[in-house]
Amino acid sequence: MRDNLVSAKRPTILVTGGAGFIGSNIVAAHAKDADVIVSDWLGQDERWRNLAKHDIADHVFPEDLPDFLKGNAHSIDTIIHMGAISATTETNVDAIMRNNFHLSRDLWHWCAQEGKRLIYASSAATYGDGGEGFDDGESQVELEKLKPLNAYGWSKHVFDRFVALTLAQGGPAPAQWAGLKFFNVYGPNEYHKGSMKSVIAHVFPKAAAGESVTLFKSHHPNYEDGGQLRDFVYVDDCVRVVQWLAKNPNVSGLYNLGTGQARSFADLARAVFAALNRQPSITYVDTPLEIRDKYQYFTQANMTKLVQAGFAETFTSLEEGVADYVQNYLWTDDPYR
Repeated sequence: MRDNLVSAKRPTILVTGGAGFIGSNIVAAHAKDADVIVSDWLGQDERWRNLAKHDIADHVFPEDLPDFLKGNAHSIDTIIHMGAISATTETNVDAIMRNNFHLSRDLWHWCAQEGKRLIYASSAATYGDGGEGFDDGESQVELEKLKPLNAYGWSKHVFDRFVALTLAQGGPAPAQWAGLKFFNVYGPNEYHKGSMKSVIAHVFPKAAAGESVTLFKSHHPNYEDGGQLRDFVYVDDCVRVVQWLAKNPNVSGLYNLGTGQARSFADLARAVFAALNRQPSITYVDTPLEIRDKYQYFTQANMTKLVQAGFAETFTSLEEGVADYVQNYLWTDDPYR
């Protein structure tokens, strides 16, 4: 009878970039039901607060990860690889490739060798200006058409293409693999990201103070000021997709992760004001010259492939997501999850 009281072994999950924005939300979602190992640098900012409310089984500095994996292959079930240099303005391409491609490739090989599962972050930045559309094809032919606009997007694209080439050549693959092309993610725990925070986090302080918020003017004849369109996706939805993949080990592939519905920056700003119960006040400034020629005016994830793979949950609307983020995090004394 006592044997019936013994619970099943908790899974062990390694989250790279686990102190970062999306990574820490993944840690928060899994910490109660799994032993979560975080691999990340914490630096000298407040990033540690992203983890402070949750139990973690261990912490590994990224440079120590190869040795850690050698000694712990028997215990790790899944690697959720969110670690990357994600700043689209980063100019040190060697550092970008070391973090975004080389580490991803090494983790792929390790998971393939050890029979482990790998869920990794790709990016909608791989689509470039969107001229080839936003369909998440994973074949070599489909991927070679895409032209990323910056080194960050290119580094993610290089790894997607490495995966496609490996599979086409019949090379070894993890027990499960899934790449997620994140679109414009927003939500709690992004505060350390500086200029790369979501527009919501940037405009909130002024909106909360009753001041006018600033958005970029349009420099495209087909879009009005503030009418530039993005697929804004709440981080909670991203976490739910990762959890779904973790529960469905038979699902592998490269998938978009957005809502499938583009919304304007003006819509986003108005949603912030609505969450604060204030009348919207928006002013527009010229888009900086250094990014104007590479500025995307439209992104929208084609979510058909993920739905066809079996994901049937509804994504959070922009108004609902912004309201939750503002009222339950940004407008509180403790904005951390």
